[in-house]
Amino acid sequence: MDWKLEGSAQKTESRVLQEHEITLDDPGEDGVSESFQLLQIDVGCEHWEQETLPTGSAAWCSKNVQRKQRHWEKIVAAKKSKRKQEKERRKANRVENSGIYPQHSKRFLRSLIKERLLEAKHSGPRLCIDLSMTNHMSKKELCRLAGQIRRLYGSNKKADRPFWIYLTGFTTDSPLYEECLRMNDGFSSYLLDRTEEDCFSLFPLETLVYLTPDSDHALENVDLNKVYILGGLVDESIQKKVTFQKAQEHSVKTARLPIQEYMVKCQNGKNYHSEILTINQVFDILSTYFETQNWPEALKKGVSSRKGYVLQNSVE
Repeated sequence: MDWKLEGSAQKTESRVLQEHEITLDDPGEDGVSESFQLLQIDVGCEHWEQETLPTGSAAWCSKNVQRKQRHWEKIVAAKKSKRKQEKERRKANRVENSGIYPQHSKRFLRSLIKERLLEAKHSGPRLCIDLSMTNHMSKKELCRLAGQIRRLYGSNKKADRPFWIYLTGFTTDSPLYEECLRMNDGFSSYLLDRTEEDCFSLFPLETLVYLTPDSDHALENVDLNKVYILGGLVDESIQKKVTFQKAQEHSVKTARLPIQEYMVKCQNGKNYHSEILTINQVFDILSTYFETQNWPEALKKGVSSRKGYVLQNSVE
């Protein structure tokens, strides 16, 4: 009985729909028919646009969204450019520091430096810092000398062919030792020799060459069979020929850097010209010459224009 009622209801609904279709298609009802056609066109166009335009297309974005998108793209491009510049800067630093290989770990670099320094102890050039003249130095002068020792050791670590360094006449109860510990991180673990013994009794006298600006002989070469001595002296009163006289007392050969042979005096406001250099500046010259065998290049690195000297080629 129920299925018969459902069947008749469906037939009744079908007849009603047919009557509506006839009414809408009737030529007499132009307004209703035209409205229905327009509705069909709008729905069709919307359906077509959804099929042809992908989701997230720029056509569906408002101007505000597009402006934000362009701003974000500019930020991303700027970050990429900054990363590229930083990468190029690090690459330039690696080329400049040719003696060190930053691509390796810090542990590897420490072991490499240690290996080079220990090799220099057995087969490299030898440099002695004579610290037997520090008893009469002021605290300020000792502080400056400790800083020079730190810079000298730092330069030696970076060198492809380092020297082996001796600190002679150096006692652990001296004010200089306390300054070195205070100013230099890791000073107690520096790879060099420290001794209370005087340099003149530590090595055979015939192997010693005391480097002093008061010598008449210019240094021509760095000899592996010689021990070069630098006077660890910071004297603000500028007492002349202190190291030269000490070398003569022990009948030790002396030499000066060939500044006069490769450099000339230049004009400056104070008319100041001096060949007196700090121990780390002298070491930079010796180290550069030992690696390059080029005195002009070595002197250029250690002698600043403030000393009143420039290379001859730069004047010409």
